[in-house]
Amino acid sequence: MNGNALDALRRRLPDLRLKTEPADLEFYGRDWTRRWTPAPLAIALPGSVEEVQGIMRWASEFGVAIVPSGGRTGLSGGAVAAHGELVVSTERLNKVLSFDRIDRSLTVEAGITLEAAQNAAREQGLIYPVDFAARGSCAIGGTIATNAGGIRVLRYGNTRNWIAGLKLVTPQGELLDLNRGLIKNSSGYDLRQLVIGAEGTLGIVVEATLQLTDPAPRSNVMLLALPSFEVLMDVFAVLRSALSLSAFEFFTDIALKHVLAHGAQAPFAETYPYYVVSEFDCADDAQEAAVLAAFEQLAEQGQVLDGVISSSDAQAAALWRLREGITESLAQYTPYKNDVAVRISAMPAFLAEAQSLLGEAYPDFEVVWFGHIGDGNLHINVLKPGDMAQADFVAACEQVTKLLAKVLQEHGGSISAEHGIGLVKKPYLDCTRSLAEIELMRQIRRAVDPAGLMNPGKVFD
Repeated sequence: MNGNALDALRRRLPDLRLKTEPADLEFYGRDWTRRWTPAPLAIALPGSVEEVQGIMRWASEFGVAIVPSGGRTGLSGGAVAAHGELVVSTERLNKVLSFDRIDRSLTVEAGITLEAAQNAAREQGLIYPVDFAARGSCAIGGTIATNAGGIRVLRYGNTRNWIAGLKLVTPQGELLDLNRGLIKNSSGYDLRQLVIGAEGTLGIVVEATLQLTDPAPRSNVMLLALPSFEVLMDVFAVLRSALSLSAFEFFTDIALKHVLAHGAQAPFAETYPYYVVSEFDCADDAQEAAVLAAFEQLAEQGQVLDGVISSSDAQAAALWRLREGITESLAQYTPYKNDVAVRISAMPAFLAEAQSLLGEAYPDFEVVWFGHIGDGNLHINVLKPGDMAQADFVAACEQVTKLLAKVLQEHGGSISAEHGIGLVKKPYLDCTRSLAEIELMRQIRRAVDPAGLMNPGKVFD
């Protein structure tokens, strides 16, 4: 059946690039989770929107499931193809289509990398402000699928704030032009926003109009060493009141150890238990004075033990590497990841409870904490002992995730802040969303994709 379907696809779209070699099936059939054995039917690499439409019409006719694929840098199993699906990669749809100086918008194909879109905006004297460490490999379509956040959410918000319009190919092969770059549009449901964060379950994004903005004022980066977990939010409160923050990122001594082993330079002669990287406006003498005053206040109160402020772009990049290099430095351990969020006001109580829970649950595991603490997003990475079977490790971690999900529910939080639900977080969705919400989402999905062919098994069954 599947062989006949592929033959029909080749006849229908003779110029479509298809990959069926085992190495390609493995490469395109998985994301960064590495927890599922990839087993896609084939890999399609369309070079045009028309080819994407043709693929979707073929899939609808032959009943073949589709897994959309961007850079596959996801961490929740959202791009996994393990059950004979056709992977549709947007990597060839990677062009900048237009720039509108009046609207200050950039229209791009969905397969363009975040970094390439940022560079294109910069060439026009503007910025696309969504940013995170995987910028060089993640695709814009993937950032839309997960409503990606990143390191500057404090100032700019998530991806959803910066998508002025998008084009979606539906499961039936129709091309929808959603919002068309309008600033004001009260003509019914905003389907654009429904697609953002839908993890490819409602269709394939093929094009996006990105809203651009002015470059931020000149900024500096400061790394602070903290004596304890408990002072973290107090430090945030002081810096947020004194400075114009664009980022406030946290990590532990264990995270720093791994980044240093991966090639980064040690920031201090001593090692401290906790660290914060902050970025803030520093365009004039008054702002520079405010930074020093805030640092002195925190040091006098014993909430900061040491610190360094960047004096050049190179030093700023080196300080940022200590935070941005964490995920890459941990990749070799295939960590079990939790990506959670609570309201900033609930963060102190949640942190205390979560730290106690994880300390008791993982006494023999190395746990790496870091995250975008200034927007309520915390990443918890548990590293597998070398002598432990992967299945046993995952089973042990999932038992604790159930407990963590309950703590999040008590604090009104989310089991997934920015990585999506995918396969990994699906069992815990009801700790974040009510049963009524989940059922309504199911109904929306069935209305758009009644045959259930779009990224099946992701988010919910």
